[in-house]
Amino acid sequence: MIKLSSIPQIYRNLRRGTEILRILSRYGLADWLSRLNVEFIKDRLRDREGEALARHTQEKRIRLALTELGPTFIKLGQLLSTRPDVAGPTLANELQRLQADAPADDTATVKDIVEGELGQPIPDVFGQFSDKPIASASIGQVHSATLRDGEPVVVKVQHASIAHTIYEDLEILSGLALLAERIPEFQPYRPVETVAELARSVRRELDFGREERNLQQFAKLFHFDSDVRVPKTVDELCTSKVLTMERLDGIPLAEKGALLSAGHDLKQLARCCAKAYLKMIFDEGCFHADPHPGNLLALPGGVLGLLDFGQIGRIDERLRIEMEEMLLAVAQKDVVSLTGVIQRLGHVPAEFDDGALSIDVADFVANYSSMPLQQLELSRLLTEITDIIHRHQIQLPPQAGLLIKVLVTLEGTMKSLDPEMAVMDLMKPIRKKIITRRLSPFRQWRRFRRTLVDFEQLVEVLPRRLTNILEQVQTGKFDVHLDHRRLEPSVNRLVLGLLASALFLGSAILLSQEVPPLIFFQRPGPLGMQNTSILGLAGSCLSLLIGLRLLRAIGKSGHLDRRE
Repeated sequence: MIKLSSIPQIYRNLRRGTEILRILSRYGLADWLSRLNVEFIKDRLRDREGEALARHTQEKRIRLALTELGPTFIKLGQLLSTRPDVAGPTLANELQRLQADAPADDTATVKDIVEGELGQPIPDVFGQFSDKPIASASIGQVHSATLRDGEPVVVKVQHASIAHTIYEDLEILSGLALLAERIPEFQPYRPVETVAELARSVRRELDFGREERNLQQFAKLFHFDSDVRVPKTVDELCTSKVLTMERLDGIPLAEKGALLSAGHDLKQLARCCAKAYLKMIFDEGCFHADPHPGNLLALPGGVLGLLDFGQIGRIDERLRIEMEEMLLAVAQKDVVSLTGVIQRLGHVPAEFDDGALSIDVADFVANYSSMPLQQLELSRLLTEITDIIHRHQIQLPPQAGLLIKVLVTLEGTMKSLDPEMAVMDLMKPIRKKIITRRLSPFRQWRRFRRTLVDFEQLVEVLPRRLTNILEQVQTGKFDVHLDHRRLEPSVNRLVLGLLASALFLGSAILLSQEVPPLIFFQRPGPLGMQNTSILGLAGSCLSLLIGLRLLRAIGKSGHLDRRE
């Protein structure tokens, strides 16, 4: 029975769901029109800027649809941009252009949120608080301010009711994902898993307390590094919806002209940025996940400033070892090692062709075997590896996909500052450190100790488990459960074939014995029929139709044990 209190929620979901389906239908129709060769029809549907949707690429139409659907779907697109193994490199690159700009809340709303969260009037906390925001994104907006002692800060304030809007969209997305999971065209995108991953990511981003802890962690990491600076947080002015931090006055790396006018050394900035990220990834296993030029500042003295820690990536030791092994295998042009790493790194599908993967990896390595290391482009290497992974439907861990996206974005940022810089060349000391770390006695001892603990647990558990199995065998309670994978089509067709055969034989008997009710012919009818049993004739026709249906299914799949 539906509760009265749930009726408004159902109505809102229905209204928003209808809006989502309307927008998706329009872009889906544009995709269909793009395949027609009728020119005047293609111009019927247009985007917000007046351009014909059917004349855009499919990837661009997806990006435009997600932009029109709002913040939650923009976040979904940004998540897919970090998963080229799921979305494919082409779509992932297009989705990297998604901008999460959103209208700013009015001044009164912002002040109500800040005062409600901090429990004090704004004049009692800040010496000055700007009414006009510096920027407004999908989750929150940023205002400049000063503390009572005059220290310049920035205050990030969460949009009013944004959490409710996002959770409503996630609820609808979960339902759409369940439907999309049943459509073969969408199955490679793993809708249910992708939406679940999006929900986890958005919930973390909605909690500004998490971003505060991220800022503190990275400020501690670069505390003794004079070339990198992370904003300090004002802890007493931070809550789950308000984040107050030190203001860094610098020039974004995206503004190359302004950097040159200010006298910055672009090559030095590029090297500083690359070293900072390589340190985060390969030394700490924790990295800033959005290194586009707008989030990186050039501060006075050639110091690099890092902004926006709402999303960070973490890789555990096993994943870091595999990623290190992959980069080493690429650098050393080792086909066998690279093939093995790809298979260990991701989830391999049931119908996996090991030989085809080896051939693709061999072609990939041969393409770069004669190229000097300093000329290798890391972004191009990772993009081609991701394309191979996507082609063989291997599913990478989410953090591995995010790391690949970060490395690709990082090299693009570096190339914009110094076109001659090669990240692979900067990785020489990293490779030496990786090899030294792998051969270090401390690491070998740690691995041995971990293996020893696992073996000790096995020795402790194994006798008891064996005893339980023997007791079950002795008492006749030991059951073996077999999971027959991909046999359902064969079993279904076998059963249907047997039913068709039995129906045909039974119908033939009814016809031969002239079992009533009968159709009487004055003279022999079609195929010499006379006094024909109606049940026998109907059964024969039905068995013929079933037989034709089986032949069609077998011909369509090519094999009895393959799904249609």
